[in-house]
Amino acid sequence: MLDPQGLYEYVPGGAEAVDAAVGDAGPVLLYHFEGYMDAGETGEQISAQLLDRLDNQLIARFDADRLVDYRARRPLMTFERDHWTSYEAPEIDLYLLRDTTGTPFLLLTGSEPDVEWERFATAVLQVIERLGVRLAINFHGIPMGVPHTRPVGLTPHGNRVDLMPGHRAWFDEAQVPGSAASLIELRLAEAGRDVLGVAAHVPHYLARSPYPDAALAVLETITAATGLVLPEVAHALRNEAHTVRVEIDRQVAEGDGELVSVVRGLENQYDAVAGSQSRESLIAEPVDLPSADDLAAEFERFLADREDD
Repeated sequence: MLDPQGLYEYVPGGAEAVDAAVGDAGPVLLYHFEGYMDAGETGEQISAQLLDRLDNQLIARFDADRLVDYRARRPLMTFERDHWTSYEAPEIDLYLLRDTTGTPFLLLTGSEPDVEWERFATAVLQVIERLGVRLAINFHGIPMGVPHTRPVGLTPHGNRVDLMPGHRAWFDEAQVPGSAASLIELRLAEAGRDVLGVAAHVPHYLARSPYPDAALAVLETITAATGLVLPEVAHALRNEAHTVRVEIDRQVAEGDGELVSVVRGLENQYDAVAGSQSRESLIAEPVDLPSADDLAAEFERFLADREDD
């Protein structure tokens, strides 16, 4: 493996700024990368809101030009009349932020690397060790057969699931396509570093549009696990969640009877599973569910409207 330090560099005074800000208490690192499955844009919303609502300072940059496959995800360029005017280069950056009480923490965000995952994971571990990170948290959304009328479910993973008490595993084992964030979690745990992952359960019929309820649920979990105080971000997500819920309810009310029956079927399934868990059993009574194809078609206009906005 090539030297991982060749993948990143601190901005002048960046590492020293973190040292001065955190003192002897190690900071929390939040990390999310665009490109992997993120139903409801859960992780993307949180990262964007943190950078928009809080003062931030760039600490380090990773070599996105080396890590990102441009032909797989072509960066946007702007053409005006007869010449190119701008180029949106991919970025993978580490920021220092402060919550409302002034507590410093770190955010690593940007494009998911397409190549050199092992080298990238080792580089992130080096940064974590250099800056004295005490806990790393990653987050994203996953599509699930759940209704939007019930609380957002969460699946914790990593070696610090104790920071999310009360959440149970949905299954024992599964093989899924990997991600850079998941590999980092695996390598951090193997190195004995504290790491927590949070996956929000997003209704599958809303997976392709922003679903602020999921982002809000994850944010509240992060603040509970870390003690960070982020009311500005929570308030913004809560307002967005209210707006989206009103629009979803309108779409359902204007839908046909089959659409309503699909939502009701998902509600029955959710309630049956929740009831079985309260009885210390993961086996729920069988529930007949209509096809999700019709539901997806009915919500297509809603998804298109959100994307246009």
